[in-house]
Amino acid sequence: MRSTFARVRPGLAVVVAATLLTGCSAADPGGDFRPGAADVGDPYVPGAGNGGYDVEHYRLAVDYDPPTDRLRGQTAVTAVATQPLSRFNLDLQGLEVTAVEVDGERARHRHDGDELVVTPARGLAQGSRFTVAVEYAGRPGTRPNGALGGGGFLHTEDGAIVLGQPYSAAAWFPVNDHPSDKATYDIEVTVPDGLAALSNGVPGEQSSAGGRTTWRWAQRDPMASYLTTLVIGAYRVETGTHAGKPIVTAVPEQLAETSPEAVSLARTGEIADFLADLFGPYPFDSYGGVAVADHRVGYALETQSRPVYGPVFFLSGRPNFDVVVHELAHQWFGNSVAVTQWRDIWLNEGFATYAEWLWAEHQEGRSVQRAFEGRYGVTDWSLPALDPGPEQMFGSAVYQRGALAVHALRRTVGDDAFFAILRAWTAERRDGNGTTDDFIELAERVSGKQLDDLFDAWLSGTTRPALPESG
Repeated sequence: MRSTFARVRPGLAVVVAATLLTGCSAADPGGDFRPGAADVGDPYVPGAGNGGYDVEHYRLAVDYDPPTDRLRGQTAVTAVATQPLSRFNLDLQGLEVTAVEVDGERARHRHDGDELVVTPARGLAQGSRFTVAVEYAGRPGTRPNGALGGGGFLHTEDGAIVLGQPYSAAAWFPVNDHPSDKATYDIEVTVPDGLAALSNGVPGEQSSAGGRTTWRWAQRDPMASYLTTLVIGAYRVETGTHAGKPIVTAVPEQLAETSPEAVSLARTGEIADFLADLFGPYPFDSYGGVAVADHRVGYALETQSRPVYGPVFFLSGRPNFDVVVHELAHQWFGNSVAVTQWRDIWLNEGFATYAEWLWAEHQEGRSVQRAFEGRYGVTDWSLPALDPGPEQMFGSAVYQRGALAVHALRRTVGDDAFFAILRAWTAERRDGNGTTDDFIELAERVSGKQLDDLFDAWLSGTTRPALPESG
């Protein structure tokens, strides 16, 4: 592998007009050039994310060989310096870096644990746009999380499954691995002929050479890094269009077209349309979903535009539309509008759980009010939905108490104001981030009501709140 990134893959490196002519070397930067933070400062994920820059775009080109579990990658990261930078970090777990360049100039680099520390030849002025090109290789590893389970780069018999929350991206490419720094993506994945290589966004043209096929994907809407995915293996891939946008679904090749996985994913477009009527326009340029058979994936994850569903949701042998509703609801709540810090994860899970209640009512099942009353009666009010702590960030309180708070808001402000709040949130915060305080402020503005006490009681209070009067 050559040391110059642009020579390895000339079409991959992003050409950027240099706005960082400082005349100062990084070794002797002068002025107020200083290192970017090695941690974004989120106590739920210590060590994750970095400071000093804001990523705009990632270009990923990876080549993966399943028999040897070897990955080779080239990543170009285009970012803007948010402070005068003498050096900066990227998150990268376990893979060996062979070369780094910043705007075409060789940069010094070293690994410090899961941190790739990059020292450019020249300091980067605040506000300057720069491109970091990284070549790397190795056997990617898992990145388990005690609260959720297995994640990272999971090697399978015929390929790999790459996903995880609250982080996973650093297992296969250098990244600012925190949802507060969203970016757009171009992704190229080269695998042996006959295998699928599924990722996020709009599918591009495939090409084959030397017994290997390159799959291309483009995610033009900003995406949090943990929402990236890569699923490689023998899959039956269905492609088409829905509402004028591409829709790509896939299930393991050994599953029949009538399997519960295939039947469930086939309703992706219909379910997305139902949610769009409630939440506002679908926020991305493609639809889809991937079912996997590996039981290490004991969850479903809302990977952007193409959720991944673990096998546990289909063990009954029947279709499971609730999980599809949940993960598609996240495309609005969690993906298009991401959390700023993980303490606010109820904004993701509470609304996705509430979407399941809405779907059940839509299908002439249990009403939302009955679902609310049933959950209200069995909730442990000692466990908060807001700021539940790292070990409980995927606990039942975040999901169920979060959904209860959503319905309590609806009962308090009335249906018209409630759905106006949801549409305003997804429209005003589209492609961005938000906090609980941001949501309460918007809800108060739209409804004209003071809601701090309501949210305090339903999200954080330690005693059962009184049922709200209908608005």
